[in-house]
Amino acid sequence: MEVEFKLLVLLVVANGAPIIARHLMRDCCTWPLDGGMQTASGQPILGASKTWRGLVAALFLTTAIAPIVGIEWHWGAMIGGLAMLGDLIASFIKRRLGYPPSSQAIGLDQIPESLVPLLFIAPVFPLPWWSVLIVVAAFAVVVPILSWLFFLIGVRRRPY
Repeated sequence: MEVEFKLLVLLVVANGAPIIARHLMRDCCTWPLDGGMQTASGQPILGASKTWRGLVAALFLTTAIAPIVGIEWHWGAMIGGLAMLGDLIASFIKRRLGYPPSSQAIGLDQIPESLVPLLFIAPVFPLPWWSVLIVVAAFAVVVPILSWLFFLIGVRRRPY
């Protein structure tokens, strides 16, 4: 299995883990990462949809899946954590732009979540810049398709 595909799998797992955790756990453990804090203008810093439950789920699942796809567990944990950091950066930007929590922003919803971890781990594997771009592009295509499928089977609340 090519390393780019392995990394794509881990990024998709990190992306889907919070959604699966919310579906399985319902209203349990929904503590927001930003503690419900708001900016001086009253905007949420991240929003209620960014929870500790989702962060823990992403870290746990990417760590568990990494050895299955042939990547050491600690790299899986790092990829999961950095993917969530990218997702939080996107959420922070979306709140500043006035997007409500859980709203769709094509590109902004996918690029930071995939690019942040890839930039950090590219030297380790090593990945040339074009491989990083290919994985980011593949993530940007695969995630909306999987989100729509998760919506159809009742795991997601929205098709995005």
